[in-house]
Amino acid sequence: MKELVYHRLLLPALDRYADKTAFIDGAYTGTFADHGDRLFRLCSAMRNELGIKPGDRFAVMAANSHQFLELWHAAFLGVGVMNPLNLRLAGKELDYIVRDSGAEVVFVDFLFAGLFAAAMEASEEPSPVRHVVLIGDGDVPHDIKYEDLIAAADPVIPDEPEEDDLAVLMYTGGTTGLPKGVAVEHRAEMLNLYHIAMVIPLLEDSTYLHQTPMFHAASMGGIMGTPAAGGTSVFMPLFDPGAAIGLIQEHQVTQTMMVPTMIAMLLNHDDFSPEKLASMQMLTYGASPMPAALLDRMLEMYPELDITQGYGMTECSSLLTWLDANDHRTGGPRLQSAGRAVPGVSLTIRDDAGNEVPTGQTGEVCAKAGNFMREYWHKPEATAEVFEGGWYHTGDAGYVDEGGYLFLVDRVKDMIVTGGENVYSAEVESAISKHETVEQVAVIGIPHETWGEQVHAIVVLFDGMTVTAEELQAHCREHIAGYKVPKSVEFRTEPLPLSGAMKILKKDLRAPFWDDQARNV
Repeated sequence: MKELVYHRLLLPALDRYADKTAFIDGAYTGTFADHGDRLFRLCSAMRNELGIKPGDRFAVMAANSHQFLELWHAAFLGVGVMNPLNLRLAGKELDYIVRDSGAEVVFVDFLFAGLFAAAMEASEEPSPVRHVVLIGDGDVPHDIKYEDLIAAADPVIPDEPEEDDLAVLMYTGGTTGLPKGVAVEHRAEMLNLYHIAMVIPLLEDSTYLHQTPMFHAASMGGIMGTPAAGGTSVFMPLFDPGAAIGLIQEHQVTQTMMVPTMIAMLLNHDDFSPEKLASMQMLTYGASPMPAALLDRMLEMYPELDITQGYGMTECSSLLTWLDANDHRTGGPRLQSAGRAVPGVSLTIRDDAGNEVPTGQTGEVCAKAGNFMREYWHKPEATAEVFEGGWYHTGDAGYVDEGGYLFLVDRVKDMIVTGGENVYSAEVESAISKHETVEQVAVIGIPHETWGEQVHAIVVLFDGMTVTAEELQAHCREHIAGYKVPKSVEFRTEPLPLSGAMKILKKDLRAPFWDDQARNV
């Protein structure tokens, strides 16, 4: 008897909390009954008007909204397979993903309809898209409006999918080569939600702010968990630190997820003051390393706030390890870890030959769990490679201590090999970020005739602050070994480039230095 389908969680919540506010999205406020009515009408329209069958892929390119969440829920009810598009994709990447996924229906909003249309028009091949559906209003290319679809349809609950049917086809960032489609089944998404529920309280009196992009796997807890628990969802279309402060105050937000870059932008905003986040009960961060100085600032400012960290990736529907609030309050060396494996996940650290290494020794982080993808879409060789030996190979370098805490030292591809020594960029970045003048930092390896690579730091300072390269290097020597200290420091006035998930794009920073030669790592 199957259980791992979203019907079993969402439908009871729609009945139990029918009159409770489910969504707050700008001028729109809807109850759980409203959500059910709109969702079931959407499911009918996708089936009957757009011709989407179970297993068909449909794409979404839009900012965060209640409509985006409705589309996610339609996918989790088995209407079709969601293909959420990264909002920072270039035209050729968009064209490739739409064709590779086989999506013939695309939902867009006013902000991104023009970009999508331009990408399709620039292609040398005819567009495979049959319908472009516009979320909201605007004089932009589209075939039909989202609200017209809903208004004309009858509310019919779709039949339950099978647990091993595909629910999501989410493309990775494509740090090397073309993006890969991560094909995830309903079973995996549901197990991921249960893993989340075992470490995060999903409460009916919670108010969750959606501010990480809803195309990203890091948003799954809020997208699936908050509505299933009867909590209220508040939407921010695109992250803005001042707007986030205002929404948290206005709606007394209790929970949210942020990447460290977003946290830094919020705390450094002119409108920020500690009391404006007084309603917050839990803040989860993840997706990129947390600078030690920023975390220390948060812990000192909010001793009662449950600060937690999650680590995972698109391929596991999002979560592998968890550093809980008690770990944060205890402090000490484990504050720099990514926590321990959540229930249901097994971790191991392996060397280049695939052998498990002893406790405390660095190698590649590998994992097993039921929330992993089925495959990379149309890429059997890449799938076999990443699951070699029956373990998923994360591409992250790290070690596990005697208590089972995972310490990530770098992405394998970001490791710098200088004079035969391995330097992990995250460790150097952590040291530099402790300097009071530093707002952003990225450490990369650049070519060196003798050493192969040299450690190079790219730094953005806080407004009005000054520091020299020599002063930063001296500061680093107080925290890390001499061979890890940057041999060169580059200062920039403009913010470092970020991905759609607010991660620093190191591949873009490295590119000018490596254009005419190959990098081994």
